[in-house]
Amino acid sequence: MARKFFVGGNWKCNGTTEEVKKIVTTLNEVEVPSEDVVEVVVSPPFVFLTFVNSLLRSDFHVAAQNCWVRKGGAFTGEISAEMLVNLSIPWVIIGHSERRALLNESNEFVGDKVAYALSQGLKVIACIGETLEERESGSTMAVVAAQTKAIAGKVTNWDNVVLAYEPVWAIGTGKVATPVQAQEVHCELRKWLHENVGGDIAASTRIIYGGSVNGANCKELAAQPDVDGFLVGGASLKPEFVDIIKAATVKKN
Repeated sequence: MARKFFVGGNWKCNGTTEEVKKIVTTLNEVEVPSEDVVEVVVSPPFVFLTFVNSLLRSDFHVAAQNCWVRKGGAFTGEISAEMLVNLSIPWVIIGHSERRALLNESNEFVGDKVAYALSQGLKVIACIGETLEERESGSTMAVVAAQTKAIAGKVTNWDNVVLAYEPVWAIGTGKVATPVQAQEVHCELRKWLHENVGGDIAASTRIIYGGSVNGANCKELAAQPDVDGFLVGGASLKPEFVDIIKAATVKKN
């Protein structure tokens, strides 16, 4: 069965009520391929989750940008998976490189977070990716395989996992992996899943690309056989996010 194209918009730490309302209004009015062709998820900051969830069209869904590693309690500033479920938020982004780098989230911690979120019924966009130094030293696959292994070791059911490959050197820099570079890593990741998790899971798990995706480069990236969609940062706050969603039609050609 073909993997359904997936486009996530990560709004990061951006937006006011008025700005968020404007983005949602724009998204609600656009014509995009149907849910059968593309799955669209947007991820606003925590303070806007319920606001966006209440206003957003029913064929688009909402993701949190993070959640705590276990049940809630005395963890000031954290948000639990149970809270997200209670608010009817279906998705969560876990392991984004910004959290790995700035907040020192280890591979093991990310794996634990993915497992707990799944156990509570959330769907997870699990992020992996190498730094520029790691790429230049030739250790890209060793790094992303280690990150994936820490997740795979804790996941028993992959139905609700989307793997997001985001080379750190391409996030917010304007640099973008070439379609060949993206395909190469995605292909190797799928081989890793095949050898270490199972052939069926390797074939069905969506591996999406993130890192300076925009309206100009999305179609060429989407055409790669192992690129199953995108996790979009800055461009998800702009009208060109619609063009990125429409890139899903490339898979139908």
